[in-house]
Amino acid sequence: MQIARYWETIVNTLQDGLIVVDPGGRILFLNPAAEKLTGYSATDIVGNSCRILNCTGCHIIGRGIAEKWCALYATGDVKAKRCLITNKEGRAVHVVKNGSVLRDESGHIIGAIETLTDMSVIVRQQQEIESLRKSCQLSDGFHGLLGESPAMQQVYELIDNVAQTEAPVLIQGRSGTGKELVARAIHEAGARRDKPFIKVNCAALNENLLESELFGHVKGAYTGADRHRVGRFEAAHEGTIFLDEVGDIPPPIQIKLLRVLEEKEIERVGDHKPIGLDVRIVTATNRDVEALTAQGFFREDLFFRISVFPLHIPSLSKRLEDIPLLVQHFIRHNVLKSGKKIEGVSAAAMAALTNYTWPGNVRELRSAIEYAFVLCKDATIEYGHLPPKILQPHRSKEHRTSRDSRTKLREREDLVRVLRQAAGNQSEAARILGVSRVTIWKRIKKYGIKSLESRETL
Repeated sequence: MQIARYWETIVNTLQDGLIVVDPGGRILFLNPAAEKLTGYSATDIVGNSCRILNCTGCHIIGRGIAEKWCALYATGDVKAKRCLITNKEGRAVHVVKNGSVLRDESGHIIGAIETLTDMSVIVRQQQEIESLRKSCQLSDGFHGLLGESPAMQQVYELIDNVAQTEAPVLIQGRSGTGKELVARAIHEAGARRDKPFIKVNCAALNENLLESELFGHVKGAYTGADRHRVGRFEAAHEGTIFLDEVGDIPPPIQIKLLRVLEEKEIERVGDHKPIGLDVRIVTATNRDVEALTAQGFFREDLFFRISVFPLHIPSLSKRLEDIPLLVQHFIRHNVLKSGKKIEGVSAAAMAALTNYTWPGNVRELRSAIEYAFVLCKDATIEYGHLPPKILQPHRSKEHRTSRDSRTKLREREDLVRVLRQAAGNQSEAARILGVSRVTIWKRIKKYGIKSLESRETL
């Protein structure tokens, strides 16, 4: 049986889109599935450059034909590559692309064939599942981050958006807001999720140790360097490196870090051999790096390189509605550790927690629940089980309220006594108290004092 004569029927039956191009990238043929996928008919698109589809998976060289046209011709094939193409209506379509070069009997390139599998339905389903997961706050929340407040929902959306890019991210926020969790969420939501996530606390090391920690060293680089050491950047190759407290990096290290960002390579301490890197950089700080830059403590060019996408994490005081959710999470966590059968907090305790200003943010709230677990003997954390610093502002408020009430009561009693002494004459009462007649009248109204002629007061 000669199958060659039936090739057109075969390719027209395929559910995947199939496109054939010549060595210069001009479209020669597309099957009905490709017409449906792209929105273009054969009449519309045959003879046009393949660039019309604006495929994100194509690396167009455009300096000639065949190997000089695109990476597909240079490499010979492409397998299971996820891409976006633009259809006739200008909308993005998710596809998986496979491609192969076509050669004649002499081995010369005569074109290429590509198949496009429509992934739009699957991608849409994945997005719907992710949206539902966020709404329901399943498991441990959004990559370990907890919160249903509008402020946190916005953070989740920004994380999702920036995770799909390679843009350097600068996470800013007060201590205890969860900057490391946000950095890890960016890593886990991105294409590098299966690669290393390496953290470096830049504030914890002096200049010499930090340089060795970041870039590694060779044996004999300095006293005590008795062996080769791989730095954190090398360890993070193809993954993400998280530089915490980046605002504390000394100026000499800032220069070397800028070189890494610009040239995508490092040199170990004591060596001059460059080592190429493929690393995504995420940084964080609780300091005002922009102010440090203006003061000359932080390099302006480095600041612009690491803050391509700034991401601010709100303080706990800006999302108080998340406190009940966080409290229950920390209770469940401590139940597993301690074995205590604590189920929740009383209304009075929750009121104290929500009235507190939380200078230490989520980290301080976690510590407060751990403190309460030490004192609590029953199933419910009560008001008195909370740390004194959380109760003090609440008690001070109660004390001020009680003091104000006593002052008002004393002022009312004095006014009634003087009015009786003056037989209800407001001018005489004003003279005795040393205030104006208008002040006496206002106080009578304020305290609801009835006419003394009836000998009654409220």
